Amino acid sequence: MIIQIDTDSLFPDGLSDEAASSIADVLFDIATQWENAHYHQIRQHHKPQQTDLFESLQPWRKKGAQ
Repeated sequence: MIIQIDTDSLFPDGLSDEAASSIADVLFDIATQWENAHYHQIRQHHKPQQTDLFESLQPWRKKGAQ
């Protein structure tokens, strides 16, 4: 699901450096809190997309390596 956001109206031009930095800090904090609260769901969603690179019984060996 992709949400289209009109960033031109949401983030106006002419912000001071301090305001831009403060907004970035708030957005980062919100994203971090969200990820912490929903970590297991996010990990479960991405699990099928991850490649298993290591042998399960010998994790120090890469798959396909002799």
